[in-house]
Amino acid sequence: MPLYGYARVSTLDQDLSIQRAALTTAGCEVIRAEKVSGARRDGRTELQVLLDFLRPGDTLVVTRIDRLARSLKDLQDIIHELKAKGIALKATEQPVDTGTAAGKAFLDMLGVFAEFETNLRRERQMEGINAAKARGVYKGRKPSIDAVEVRRLRHEEKLGPAAIARRLGIGRASVYRVLGKHIAVVRTNRGVDADQA
Repeated sequence: MPLYGYARVSTLDQDLSIQRAALTTAGCEVIRAEKVSGARRDGRTELQVLLDFLRPGDTLVVTRIDRLARSLKDLQDIIHELKAKGIALKATEQPVDTGTAAGKAFLDMLGVFAEFETNLRRERQMEGINAAKARGVYKGRKPSIDAVEVRRLRHEEKLGPAAIARRLGIGRASVYRVLGKHIAVVRTNRGVDADQA
């Protein structure tokens, strides 16, 4: 029964070496690792590569369940997918065995606590943001799109939204949002109701 390891940390400055060592000690010859949030499955390409590669009889090994998923729904979706393919799941630091009723119950409890921890972290973050806003020191995230450059490309170089998006490496919808806001402001300044823009 081949063992395949999956390691994950949430931020680029975190280290994967401890997880890699634990997975190697557990007998994993192949380990896929990534530095990405576990709150959602989107964007976790290394996990998807493993899920696509694993075959019946294989075992997916993680150090802890929260490395696999941070929400109960995501965890249940992954477990369901593994079960449908005949793949086992093990955790090196937790007594997880998807082949027993007790192991499944323990796995569900771990998923609940992982989601609870994520929600607590989000609440603490919002409390900090609200306190900073109350003190007048919260500026929010810096805009990732240069609205001035979008408008300049549109009006001076006469580029369309798709060409602007390609040039700046952003989504076309973002271009439309910037141009739509600009059009609403211009029309409002000319005496046209913004709702008509």
